[in-house]
Amino acid sequence: MSTAPATIAAQVTDFNEGFTAQIGPELSSVFADEQVALNDAGTPDHAVKIGDTVPDADLQTPDGDSVTLTAALAGRPAVIVFYRGAWCPYCNLTLKTYQRDLLPALTQKGVALIAISPQTPDGSRAAVEGGELEFTVLSDASNVLVRQLGILTEPSADARRAHTALGFDVADSNADATGDIPFPTVLIVDADRTVGFADVHVDYTTRTEVETILDALPGILG
Repeated sequence: MSTAPATIAAQVTDFNEGFTAQIGPELSSVFADEQVALNDAGTPDHAVKIGDTVPDADLQTPDGDSVTLTAALAGRPAVIVFYRGAWCPYCNLTLKTYQRDLLPALTQKGVALIAISPQTPDGSRAAVEGGELEFTVLSDASNVLVRQLGILTEPSADARRAHTALGFDVADSNADATGDIPFPTVLIVDADRTVGFADVHVDYTTRTEVETILDALPGILG
């Protein structure tokens, strides 16, 4: 008997159990405090919303080639996913889930799936190869598009120190060598880049479920 695919939330719960045991209570508490602060602050008032138009943007492919968002959309409606980077385990988990459970349905409907992060092209390539991703993955150097959409954030100072203790720094992955990252966000846009669905997650351990995206599509595609 077949079983329903695991939700992202269920996968995150499983991951967190092992991750907490691996990094220990001190570092775990740092990340937990960061998530509480993010939730308390809430979604920025100026964050992208339904009815907005996503501006065109100059992006980069994993090979380092320039491409506009308009060219990537190629006249199609799209699900656009903003993620933090290949260094983020929650992002990797989510992108793999979208590859497995979302992409086939979108392809059947003629809807593009595009993931965007502030990473260098090499970071995008790492995300593609690590997740065996078959959809478009692009870099938004310096978070130009992210800033325009009002979804820019950065890890707390304590979180960055915890990252260092774990052996990495967000700035090393970003194209502009800063710690700036997007709030994990999913937008569904029509062929004119008008937003018909927007889901901004200030807590980076939570993500937009596949079922939620698929349920929103009919109202946008007509």
